[in-house]
Amino acid sequence: MSLPPALGRFGPYGLAFGAGALMAQGLAPVSAVWTTPVALLIVALLFLRSDQPRRAGGIGWLFGCGYFGFGLSWIMEPFQIDAATFGWMAPFALVLMAAGLALFWALAFWAGARMSRGDWRVFALVATWSLAELARAYVLTGFPWAGFAQLAFPRDLVLRAVPWVGSHGFAVLLLLAVLPCVLLARRPLFAVLPIGLMVIASGWLPDGRPFGGNLPLTSQTVRLVQPNAPQAEKWLPEKRWMFVQRMLDFTAAAPAQAGSGRPDLVIWPETAIPTLQNYIDEVRPALVEAARGAEVIYGIQREENGRYMNSAVVMSAEGEALDIYDKVHLVPFGEYMPLPKLWERFGVFGLASRAAGGYAPGTQRRLLDTIAGRALPLICYEGVFAQDVNATPSRPDYLVLITNDAWFGNYSGPYQHLVQAQLRAAEQGLPMLRAANTGVSAVIDPYGHVRDSLALNTAGYLDARLPRPLPPTLYSRSGDWPALFVSLLLLCVVSLPRLGMNRRRTLA
Repeated sequence: MSLPPALGRFGPYGLAFGAGALMAQGLAPVSAVWTTPVALLIVALLFLRSDQPRRAGGIGWLFGCGYFGFGLSWIMEPFQIDAATFGWMAPFALVLMAAGLALFWALAFWAGARMSRGDWRVFALVATWSLAELARAYVLTGFPWAGFAQLAFPRDLVLRAVPWVGSHGFAVLLLLAVLPCVLLARRPLFAVLPIGLMVIASGWLPDGRPFGGNLPLTSQTVRLVQPNAPQAEKWLPEKRWMFVQRMLDFTAAAPAQAGSGRPDLVIWPETAIPTLQNYIDEVRPALVEAARGAEVIYGIQREENGRYMNSAVVMSAEGEALDIYDKVHLVPFGEYMPLPKLWERFGVFGLASRAAGGYAPGTQRRLLDTIAGRALPLICYEGVFAQDVNATPSRPDYLVLITNDAWFGNYSGPYQHLVQAQLRAAEQGLPMLRAANTGVSAVIDPYGHVRDSLALNTAGYLDARLPRPLPPTLYSRSGDWPALFVSLLLLCVVSLPRLGMNRRRTLA
């Protein structure tokens, strides 16, 4: 396999950018399955044709710019909520985000070209690219959105793999299976062997479906409430309590299915109540009446000693706040501003913050005791990070994600966020209850499958029995360490020929 020689000096760079944009079509909602292998093969060929590490790094950077620029286009949506104030920032935010994330890939391509030669460079790229994706999830608070496991494949293949290897381990397997295919013309074994290993592994892994198709359920019925409050209207004085009344009506409504009982647990989305928890007494009587004996988890903001937190509260049937969780992993430039004093000089504050300097982070990640068992609370952005879900002091019975995806617009953002929720459930073998302001609210089983959901931009509620958790998965015990170890081991192996050649030159 080879590229046409007529691309010229700058043609490979343009082709790399285009291939990245093509691969972005593998993300939701387009979810085109064929784009990922085609794009990866194109960029692998460009990488092999790069005669210098610097050129390889440029190929990787432009490939990343195309991928993140198109795949993360929803990032411009939050700036349109208050377009008069923030709208001008939208294109700069997208360009800077895409270019910054692409630097991880540029470094991977540069290092892969520098650390190995010949056909072995493909395997070096597998290692360095896998390490770059791990770094992207951790460095500078991390941003693993649009990871390889979120791309469209036969969904069961991904959901069967991540309980064993996690999303980053799946990235290693994907790159190892696809990139060596560029060597089919010259080294068939190099390409066929990784694909064969993937096929064998996928056949060996459990199929992700319970025996007989019957998923074990608990005795608890949960209700997810979706008010569908557009972000531009959510905080308007003349409308915000209208949305609260809508949630109260949905909470008090009859069971969604005839013959089923009242819910034991009702879940409202992130920042559902437009006041501080400090003043919840104004809302509590109406909420207790609507709940009719059920516990309620709701999102709200609270203030303590001059610090504002984005929180989730568990309220008893009597209206008592049984437990409160404060969001730990905040959104930079959204819920808080790094170096806030500097930005305040320019009148720039976090998009979602309700106080100067933004929210303060919670002090610990912990479980909440609810009538349905021990829940690990995740607030919006926290559902993106597999390592955060893995960092609990003990194993929960289920995951609960409350979010306000109205910030993400109406096209790609909410659906990409939902895919990541499915991955978190499958990685841990835990069911997830996902309550979203504008959707998609969903009950996700411990295999990562959506059992029931409310469509985007609709108001309503759904009742469902809570699925039982599975035994701890391998990934829940090991985290990302195996993916890191395999990547480093592969990098060491492919670097040996280069190191041996340099040593011979030194001795000569």
